Amino acid sequence: MQRVKVVNMMSMALEGIKVIDLTRLAPGPYCTMFLADLGADVIKIEPGGGRAAIAFLPQTAEEEESRRAYNAEERNKKSIVLNLKMEEAQKIFYKLAEKADVIIEEFRPGVVKRLGVDYETISKMNPRIVYCSLTGYGQDGPYRELAGHDVNYISLGGAQSILGEPGGRPVVPTNIIADYAAGGMHAAIGILAALLARERTGKGQHVDIAMLDGVVSLMHSEAASYFSTGQVPGLGHILMFSGAPHYGVYQTKDGKYISLGALEPWFYENLCRALGREDFIPYQWTGGEKWEEIASAFRQIFLTKTRDEWVEILRQTDTCAAPVYSLDEAFSDPQVLHRNMVVEIEHPTLGKVKQVGISIKLSETPGAIRSMAPRPGQHTEEILLDLGYAKEEIEELRKTGAIA
Repeated sequence: MQRVKVVNMMSMALEGIKVIDLTRLAPGPYCTMFLADLGADVIKIEPGGGRAAIAFLPQTAEEEESRRAYNAEERNKKSIVLNLKMEEAQKIFYKLAEKADVIIEEFRPGVVKRLGVDYETISKMNPRIVYCSLTGYGQDGPYRELAGHDVNYISLGGAQSILGEPGGRPVVPTNIIADYAAGGMHAAIGILAALLARERTGKGQHVDIAMLDGVVSLMHSEAASYFSTGQVPGLGHILMFSGAPHYGVYQTKDGKYISLGALEPWFYENLCRALGREDFIPYQWTGGEKWEEIASAFRQIFLTKTRDEWVEILRQTDTCAAPVYSLDEAFSDPQVLHRNMVVEIEHPTLGKVKQVGISIKLSETPGAIRSMAPRPGQHTEEILLDLGYAKEEIEELRKTGAIA
């Protein structure tokens, strides 16, 4: 496990890129975490007045301090509280936007226009702005106004129809697929692509990211099989190797599970030999009753040893197998630790706290953890002073409720 200090780093990949973050929950903060980890100067605009997305947050000051300490999504960012329904706060936002490279928001279409901070308005002030709108269904189309969350996007995108055991019910795989992969990661890729294009054209652009689009994109392999064969996969079935006994999960003697992914012939042969069933080698892709026979045999064989015993055996035979880990096991795995995907950070009051590490590894301009998640409004005064506001003006803005 890597122990890191909160430090200031130079020569980072996105050093000098200024990002205004209007997002609140899951996909947006995850996107700007990537940008901040790689050196961007990210300023979170916290809501002032009106409805805030705080339903899931702890209530006591101690719980809130702990939540921030362990919150990787908001590290490396600064925070300012602005009530954008007030003209004085809008003016502050415009000053920030004039110097910004990126703005990202995840409101329903039309909200930022009502607040006066939409792409059309900002791009007139700053034609180089890369403005990302991250929503469930996108900025146009019949669903653009609909509310939704991760589970709705994966169900509409077809992903949920294959998540689960054959004959069972669809499962909800937390919010990894739509929020983080289809949403946050797609947004980060879109923003970086637009920044790169700006180097050639000198102009910014609007990046329209829909989580439904992202889910459909993630289903590209299943889509290719469906488009070519017309066969629709069901729960637990992947068209390319639906029902294959050498691609799936098996329970072991200790009640735990092991995963197999022996698709290539040589991996499948090694698997059969390790399980003492060389007679199955000629039948890798026969399907039908033979696959049922092989799967039944595999189920019985895997029940004869513990998960870790099987992992040790199969890792010595060069086949594709891995333990199905609980989260505590995953964060103790030697490969995960070696890759610094669990880091310890010194917190001023809580001591050492753990966070997920930085997944993008760059040889020359690596990312770094430079600061913990900020308190709402922690950097309001610092940011306003940098914009040229006098202390007296800042105090007056506080009194009016434009800032907090």
